[in-house]
Amino acid sequence: MSLRAYATRGVELLLVVVLVALIAGAALGQPILLSFVETGSMEPTMEPGDGFVAIPSPVAGDIEEGDVVVFEAQNLNGGGLTTHRVVGETEAGYITRGDANPFTDQDGQEPPVTDGQIVAVALQVNGEVVVIPELGTVAQTMRGAIEGVQFRLAQLFGTRAFLGTQGLALLLSGIGLAVLVFGFLFDDERRGRVVERSRNREGVYNPRRLVLAMAVFLALVSGGTMVAMSDTQEYGMVSASFDSENPTTVPTGEESNLTYPALNGGQLPVYAFYSPASSNVDVEPRSMRMDRGEQRNVTVTLQAPPETGYYPQYVTEHRYFAVLPYGLVAWLYGVHPWLPTVVTSAVMGGAFLAVGLLVVGTSPIRTRERSRGSWL
Repeated sequence: MSLRAYATRGVELLLVVVLVALIAGAALGQPILLSFVETGSMEPTMEPGDGFVAIPSPVAGDIEEGDVVVFEAQNLNGGGLTTHRVVGETEAGYITRGDANPFTDQDGQEPPVTDGQIVAVALQVNGEVVVIPELGTVAQTMRGAIEGVQFRLAQLFGTRAFLGTQGLALLLSGIGLAVLVFGFLFDDERRGRVVERSRNREGVYNPRRLVLAMAVFLALVSGGTMVAMSDTQEYGMVSASFDSENPTTVPTGEESNLTYPALNGGQLPVYAFYSPASSNVDVEPRSMRMDRGEQRNVTVTLQAPPETGYYPQYVTEHRYFAVLPYGLVAWLYGVHPWLPTVVTSAVMGGAFLAVGLLVVGTSPIRTRERSRGSWL
């Protein structure tokens, strides 16, 4: 391909990635690389519908005053994801406020925001948020169109499998695979004009392209699945001055144990790693392997502080397909919780690529039409 063709394909791929990230993030309730604001609480920094680059909290590092964060609100606007600026910090958590608001979120009914609630941090350059105008407006329009397609497919096939987040994942995966296969198999540079002859002649394609496309697709799907399996569990603990049968209502200065049932409902064995994401919680075991369909119990210990009040506590869970040795995954997890996801995805895609190349070989395949009026 020419340099111009490469540039065009790169731009097209970038646009697809942007739209898929926005739509999937909105459906999953978790920003994926990009996000946007829907209200005017962050004006004039961001207008309603403006987008921004959302750096996942495990990658963003320590939260500092002035950072714009995306967090799971407890009470603000009925709960859910909120994008506001950190304006202070206390022992209980961060103080947040929308740039357009005259008072902080904690002046209302929202408790201080803990690290476990923060899912992403907006990218800033020289202290200014990198804003992508109207990105959210485009994403919402596209999401509405895709939801319409999901509904029509559900009606056509008579199944609810095409609806909701599962249906969105199915639809996007199908579209992505079709685009990859079509692009790699039928790369025709002519596009309505005569160009110089290349190796990609009509009726000839290289099987390596198909194998590479499917290997990339497998790596992306496996990585996305591991991200989706990982989560943050919330426990609303009340430090009380009285005894209670409710395990989340704990007398001041005492502890309470809860059992969290961990189930592997997938088809592959997984490694599960757990870690506290707030100051008054602990979890055991910290890691374990679960085979297909296996369920094991995790013990969460809530530690009530001396002062009475409501203290949301969080435990993070990361899951990885058990295709690598446990010791290697544990070491990678110690470096960074996302590193096993990247390495495992690369290994799965690479293994498929190696096996595929051994099976199909490397020689181009020629297809020719016969038009001799024969049945054969």
